[in-house]
Amino acid sequence: MALYALGDLHLSYQSKIKSVAQRESALWQGHEERFLENCRAMVTDADTLLLLGDHSWGNKLPYCRKDLEYIESLPGRKILLRGNHDHFWDVKKTEQLNQMYEGRLHFLQNNYFLYKDYALVGTKGYCFEGPFYMSPGGQIVGYDEEAYAHAQALVNREAERLQKSFDAAVRDGHHRFIMLLHYPPTSLMERDSIFTKMAEQYHVEQVIYAHCHGEARFHDSIRGRKKGILYSLASGDCLRWKPLKVLS
Repeated sequence: MALYALGDLHLSYQSKIKSVAQRESALWQGHEERFLENCRAMVTDADTLLLLGDHSWGNKLPYCRKDLEYIESLPGRKILLRGNHDHFWDVKKTEQLNQMYEGRLHFLQNNYFLYKDYALVGTKGYCFEGPFYMSPGGQIVGYDEEAYAHAQALVNREAERLQKSFDAAVRDGHHRFIMLLHYPPTSLMERDSIFTKMAEQYHVEQVIYAHCHGEARFHDSIRGRKKGILYSLASGDCLRWKPLKVLS
């Protein structure tokens, strides 16, 4: 029984919307089939597969049912985190989604799920992504203060949601954690954030995130060990559509 993770499938079985990379990058051509093949080769029905957001381009549930059917067809127990493009998923209706897909898909928001003796906690997260003002040498020398203030409000909201996830797990007596985010835990300007501080406060063993696409963005945030916590980027294109093995 193993634990795997990958994010950013960006499925579009019922949508004409695709990112530029999906239209133009060879890495994204047929990525659905490659991921399915890799899962069938690596993941068993006894395993758990964490999907870290941006599941579907469908903006409402009826427009992403085929995308969710694809996810259902993957081996293992599937736990889904909300991403910034998952407009079909209203946070307030998470319990409704869990009831609708009971036994097939598990939606993680303001709750937690178990893997062995680990509580899997998480939220979409957020971080400031600009606009930045750059020097001729490519260094960040400033940023849009109004956009930054708006981003901080979203960061605080997501931190409150993550706290609810931790609180639910702690109430039930759990004390070993793996923390999941869609956005990276820090922005380009940060070495620490409210999310890294929460990870440290709860002695989280691993933080796994997605969202960062393209070679130039694979090192936007923390990767590797920091203060005893292992941080891993699991965006699909970074992993070449091969799920990351988190735990055996």
